[in-house]
Amino acid sequence: MAQFLVIGGAGYVGSHVVWTLRDAGHQVTIFDNFSAGYRELIGDTPVVEGDINDAVALRHAFANGPFDAVLHFAAHIEVGESVQDPLKYYRNNVAGMITLLEEMRRARVLSIVFSSTAAVYGAPEVVPIPEDSPKLPINPYGRTKAVMEDVMADCHAAYGLNWIALRYFNASGADPRGRCGEWHNPESHLIPNILMAAAGKRDAINVFGTDYDTPDGTCVRDYIHVQDLAAAHVRALELLQQGQCGPFNVGMGTGFSVQEVIAATKEVTGIDFTVNYADRRPGDPPQLIAAVEKFKRVAGWEPAITDVKTIVRDAWNWHKTRGFGTDR
Repeated sequence: MAQFLVIGGAGYVGSHVVWTLRDAGHQVTIFDNFSAGYRELIGDTPVVEGDINDAVALRHAFANGPFDAVLHFAAHIEVGESVQDPLKYYRNNVAGMITLLEEMRRARVLSIVFSSTAAVYGAPEVVPIPEDSPKLPINPYGRTKAVMEDVMADCHAAYGLNWIALRYFNASGADPRGRCGEWHNPESHLIPNILMAAAGKRDAINVFGTDYDTPDGTCVRDYIHVQDLAAAHVRALELLQQGQCGPFNVGMGTGFSVQEVIAATKEVTGIDFTVNYADRRPGDPPQLIAAVEKFKRVAGWEPAITDVKTIVRDAWNWHKTRGFGTDR
């Protein structure tokens, strides 16, 4: 049994990791400001409320240790918002990471698993995307994540920080036991928005572009069930103990098109909702698929859920229990 501090543990991916760690018998403390997280997702898990840029609040959290490692999920994640308000993203994501690492050093906790993203690659030339692809992010969100990785690498060289960044693609689905699920406000992710259309909470779902060089003309993305993603974080913690450091892609290694996700949703829900087709959006690449061989080889990890219908079904069951829409 180990003890972990989960920064941003009341959010979507963070809460699933918290429950996975607890199910394995570990002790978990959450640090969250609840700007994008929800107390009802985390049960009776101990919480220290505070902002990642508040060094004093972080110090209070570390006083609940000693912790074996930190897991970091507290970054802002909306691409469009990052373009409109880049300073918000640099302040929270980059400055917050620096504050966290300073407090980790103070508390003598030198291991961290970081929630990174495929957005660090920008518009890649090679698909599936390997980890050695150039980091060429095309928006402030992706740039902050790339910088955060660089900060950890520099701290490894200078202070001996052990770090792993999991670059994942499209986290999706929900806890099959119904303890937590995807709940953003506003909601920008495809599957919850399709489910809202199925539930009549949206007039329709909009598909942007049907003329891409893909099997059905719509964009293809790598969707990974959030439970598999949570299991990957547990394996990353084990890799840190073995001296592994650096970035790893985590995805299914295959993709589903927008049209395939819509078809799966109609089959799962039994509802024939309205789909509107529109022109492409600027900047949407035809395919984003992870090359995941490195993490599979090093971590011995495999996704357990590989069909989109199971992903949609778990998400649908979650949303049905909570109501649809994004209100708290």
